Amino acid sequence: MPKKRERAGAFADVVAAMGPAPEAESVGSYVPSPLMARGFTDADGRHWRLARGPLDPRRAKRLVVSADMMSMGDHYDDRVGWWLPRFLTEAERPGAWLEARARFDATDPPVHAAYEFTTDDGLVLLYIATDC
Repeated sequence: MPKKRERAGAFADVVAAMGPAPEAESVGSYVPSPLMARGFTDADGRHWRLARGPLDPRRAKRLVVSADMMSMGDHYDDRVGWWLPRFLTEAERPGAWLEARARFDATDPPVHAAYEFTTDDGLVLLYIATDC
């Protein structure tokens, strides 16, 4: 039977020899996306939890009109110091819907998908996610 070869070094030895990782500059705390976290708390302290999605475009279209709030894109909110979904005004909703709908089944970026979030007190949010 052939002899086993001696290993030049175990993987753990190689990693240990690399030393500690260089310190990165602090750029604020990491906040996961609302989809990764399955919810988020807005700047007004309301907690939104992911209810369903990605939505069928027909359901999303109904929510453009009936949802209490609609979001598309992100913005940096100085009140809390991190990125949050950007809530749209009533006047912005139709244009945002047309833009999002055109990119739902896109094969090249940006690709949009719709999700529904709710609060404990019954508010509904149509959340349009953009994947670049």
